[in-house]
Amino acid sequence: MAFGLAGLAVVLLMFSLSLAVARAQEVVTRMADVGVDVVKRWGGRIMIGVGLWLVVLALGAGFFARFFPIRPEAEAQMPGMGPAGDPTPQVSGFAKGQEILFIHTEASDPQVAAMLTRMMGPKVLVVRSLGEVPDHLLAAVFVFRNGVKGNGPMGFQSDVFDAVPGDRGYTPLRRVRLVEWKNGVRPRMLRAVEEVQQASTRGEVTVTETNVVVNMPILRWPGGQR
Repeated sequence: MAFGLAGLAVVLLMFSLSLAVARAQEVVTRMADVGVDVVKRWGGRIMIGVGLWLVVLALGAGFFARFFPIRPEAEAQMPGMGPAGDPTPQVSGFAKGQEILFIHTEASDPQVAAMLTRMMGPKVLVVRSLGEVPDHLLAAVFVFRNGVKGNGPMGFQSDVFDAVPGDRGYTPLRRVRLVEWKNGVRPRMLRAVEEVQQASTRGEVTVTETNVVVNMPILRWPGGQR
């Protein structure tokens, strides 16, 4: 009886184990089938997407622009562009003791144009005829050759302007005047033409007028902006 019961137990155990293995194989096979289905489905979608992207690259953006034109207002808001798509970066300066914003667009001297291009990023054009403009049609800008370190074109403090929009003598065309601190004088920030003139009168700086004319429209000034 003992041997009979032991044999029966072994048979039942083997039968149960066989059923469990068969069931596990069925589940694994079903999961594998589902996985293959998912891979096939998403793989097909990815291949279609890649194919469409290759078609776009082959045809070029200009082909689609004919059917889906960009509105002007959308162009004006493209990243990295200023108002109305103007790529010219703004530069800070001083007038009447306050900060202003302006841009460089053209210069009469090739070396100055190259220096401003390095400073600005976009190319500053050379227009030699600017140097022939009569003095009474020009304003002045004071550029510092030494002194306090800053954002000026020579690595020192920002430029000082003598007139802003609304002033009688305002014009965007400016003759460059170079300001240089003398040896033994402690430099300081000068934010107005009057301060430059006072420093010159005291013998602290020298002011040299050049033949260089630069087109420098002011965008923001004390009391106003474009």
